[in-house]
Amino acid sequence: MLLDAMWERIAERLSGQVVSLERLGPAHVEGLRLAGADPAIWRWMVVDNVEDWVEYSLVEPDRVAYATLVDGVPLGSTSYLALAPEHRRLEIGATWLAPSAWRTGANVEAKLLMLRHAFEDLGCLRVEFKTDALNERTRRSLEALPAQFEGVHRRHMLVRGAERRDSAWYSVIADEWPQVQANLERRVRAHRR
Repeated sequence: MLLDAMWERIAERLSGQVVSLERLGPAHVEGLRLAGADPAIWRWMVVDNVEDWVEYSLVEPDRVAYATLVDGVPLGSTSYLALAPEHRRLEIGATWLAPSAWRTGANVEAKLLMLRHAFEDLGCLRVEFKTDALNERTRRSLEALPAQFEGVHRRHMLVRGAERRDSAWYSVIADEWPQVQANLERRVRAHRR
């Protein structure tokens, strides 16, 4: 019952100044295939190419995937995962962007929109993030939110076929949200200048 209630309240669209997030659907697929053509995107993802990602994202029952749009053009994706409404917790992840959107503020604002929705609309007390422990770029991005580093789960999962991955875990809790929100809003404003 709790899970159904949380699913029903997750927004179809989240809009900001730089990006809009729309629930992933067939209309986004071709644009995302173009945006995801660069192999560098997939180095740290669970799958290693955009075709597998599309297939996985459209059928995975326990995630809400969004297309990340900049000026109406799909340039990547991000998702809510691991919903645990009984604990008022979820994960934000499976995030990727075309290299043309790197360092533009698109990911910063996407995180702001998703965290705001999680804490203010869905009533979450905790939002989790995890990444490959070797993915320094994403780890720096999470620390810049700032999300709190919680440790590494050794040999946590199999990715890209059968590669074993250590996962670095981070979180933001409700008590920290006002500080994180202020930081993200400041960073979004700085990108718009």
